[in-house]
Amino acid sequence: MISGIAKGLNRISPRSSLVVRNEDTFDFYPSPAGVKRRANLESRAQMPVKTDAIGKQWPAVAYEVGAEKVREFADVIGAANPVHRDHEVAKSAGFRDLVAPPMFCVVYSARAMGPAILDPEVGINLATMLHGSQEFEWDEPVCDGDVIETTGTCREIYEKGGKGFYVFETISTNQDGRQTVKGNWTNIVRGV
Repeated sequence: MISGIAKGLNRISPRSSLVVRNEDTFDFYPSPAGVKRRANLESRAQMPVKTDAIGKQWPAVAYEVGAEKVREFADVIGAANPVHRDHEVAKSAGFRDLVAPPMFCVVYSARAMGPAILDPEVGINLATMLHGSQEFEWDEPVCDGDVIETTGTCREIYEKGGKGFYVFETISTNQDGRQTVKGNWTNIVRGV
């Protein structure tokens, strides 16, 4: 038997978008008498950002590119070009082998960001971190069989409007030492 909720009965349609922030409460939940609904975010102690990690570089992280991962990524993003699926088509198009779509760079370069973001010397509070932006500059195409090494470096840490901005750069190179992509990653931390 299907319950009323599963059938869609008693379902309340969303009236608008809801953005939930740290320490926010939902107005549609009853609050016990005398309980403060929202914390005063303005009264929280502000902490200056630590800038000691600017210039710090973390050890390279390696990733071996496989044909199946390239095909799966191409399927997920809807890249229909056969150079992402067929070795011979890719070679006849001038690539060394099956070629990864450009944004596949996130698969191999994001791994270098973990140690940087989690480093206590950087001092990012993950509970209040937001992804700010990513920018990439592509060079040598990444192909099946490549071994990509990515190194992460902290380029900037600064405070603006009560938020900390943490800018990292990743450089990825293939087994021949040729740069495949340079990435800039900005993370924003609220309440610094």
